[in-house]
Amino acid sequence: MNLVQPGSFLTLHYRLSGPDGATVVNTFDDKPATLSLGTGQLAPAIEERLLGLAEGTHTQFELPAGAAFGPRNPEMLQRVKLSLLHQLGEPDAEYQVGDVVEFPTPDGQGSYAGVVRETGSTGGEPWLLFDFNHPLAGQPVRFEVKLLGVL
Repeated sequence: MNLVQPGSFLTLHYRLSGPDGATVVNTFDDKPATLSLGTGQLAPAIEERLLGLAEGTHTQFELPAGAAFGPRNPEMLQRVKLSLLHQLGEPDAEYQVGDVVEFPTPDGQGSYAGVVRETGSTGGEPWLLFDFNHPLAGQPVRFEVKLLGVL
């Protein structure tokens, strides 16, 4: 029987839900996921809980607040001038609280997302407050997994 080890290649179904029980990711109703441990596809704390599990295992576990995606970091809240957003993106774009906005990485090879948390203006200059924390940072999470294959 194959056991999950560091670097294992896994085929699995999983469900990740937040503190309110709302599902964030669910592969049970679709194709299973395939991933390799240690490549950053899952949070390290979740990977750690998978180590030693046998192929065919169906289990769930809870991780306490901040364990899966770290604590909320107040430095990840950033004000961005609306004029800069219009300069770098769509000049006529309108933004609302709750919108998720993609930003390019400095090298242009990837992107990251921020959620609009607040709007305002200072000295007549409109700005948006973005939260770049992971949506589940500082939150307890539940992870359900069914290991279909372990290589």
